Amino acid sequence: MTGTPETTVVLLPGLVCDAEVWASQLRALAPAPCVVPDYGLSTSLTAMAQQVLDDLPQQRLCVIGHSMGGRVALEMARLAPQRIERLALLDTGATPFPGGEAGDAEQRGRFDLLALAREQGMAAMGRRWARGMVHPARLDTPLFDAIVAMVARKTPAVFEAQIHALLARPDAQPVLRGLGCPTLLLCGRHDAWSPLAQHAQMQALVPGSELVAVEDAGHMTTMEQPAAVNAALRRWLDA
Repeated sequence: MTGTPETTVVLLPGLVCDAEVWASQLRALAPAPCVVPDYGLSTSLTAMAQQVLDDLPQQRLCVIGHSMGGRVALEMARLAPQRIERLALLDTGATPFPGGEAGDAEQRGRFDLLALAREQGMAAMGRRWARGMVHPARLDTPLFDAIVAMVARKTPAVFEAQIHALLARPDAQPVLRGLGCPTLLLCGRHDAWSPLAQHAQMQALVPGSELVAVEDAGHMTTMEQPAAVNAALRRWLDA
């Protein structure tokens, strides 16, 4: 990384994820100063973003967000664009919560998972949730088990707070149009939740941005194909 000593790399995890989702990237980006925030019980993306900014009041930031973390990253760019040196958005989206049947279906699905977490525990919820998050070849593998274990470290209260944040997600497309920093978009080729076509639409809103498709990966690219993700992030940081 060629930034100044006052520049911090912020790695923002997604829904019910923690630093484990960034384990390989933390090693690959060393010795750059890196931080993986915890959102606590924040119930909005704006509150999550403001908390991160408040916890790092002096530093300029290179921000990397995965999934829900990508939406938090875009909120950070909206709230404090002057502090964002670079932005990387991984397996994420920028459109608002949909109305109509699509929105109803999403809300039902999320609250069904919350009910499962309350009744049978976060591990049971994680085993169901993660089946749609990885490449089919990684189902019921040690990597799949590691994702479930990560989810199980969270509580139903944290899960509920993050669900509410996502159901109230704003339209971040105007933020994309206004970005003036080096921007990377990255997505697993087989991401069924945040598909590659969605990232191509986001890239079209950010002149000069780069789009990287990660082969043989689903939604959890940082864990499924860490070497490819690390290489893309190093290029983005050193450009």
